[in-house]
Amino acid sequence: MSTISHSGKITPCLWFNSQAEEAAEFYTSIFPDSEVLNVTRFGKEGKEFHQKEEGTVMTVVFRIGGLTFTGLNGGPLFNFTEAISFQVSCEGQEETDYYWNKLSEGGMESSCGWLKDKFGLSWQIIPKEFITFMSDPDPIRSQRVMKAMFPMKKIIIADLEKAYKG
Repeated sequence: MSTISHSGKITPCLWFNSQAEEAAEFYTSIFPDSEVLNVTRFGKEGKEFHQKEEGTVMTVVFRIGGLTFTGLNGGPLFNFTEAISFQVSCEGQEETDYYWNKLSEGGMESSCGWLKDKFGLSWQIIPKEFITFMSDPDPIRSQRVMKAMFPMKKIIIADLEKAYKG
């Protein structure tokens, strides 16, 4: 019989050059019920590997949207790509606008509800109405919604609804 605890808890670890603390503060300022939980700092041990000054931030553990993340200041070796993104499910246009505007500030808008924040992390800002329209069993309706969504950057629910209704 195994004595290993299999708690199954998964914590995404986000690799930053040196902005983990700034990113944690940025994200926790946007999402409700969010907080920075812990900050660790580099010591003098291992300096030949991590190349960071003693006392600078090594990791930041923070919670947003009920999910715990670790931000790691690992240096410039790796960058974020669109292969990993976080989806934000929104209620209505006001909430869609809020998350879109906050997360894209200093970043880059993409298409179809995607954006990159100022740290290069990809987000999908998805109103629940889009999912409802796309789940319609009538393929003509859902395809009209898809066609309306493709040229959009931020998703505009009224335009999707107009396409949905034909």
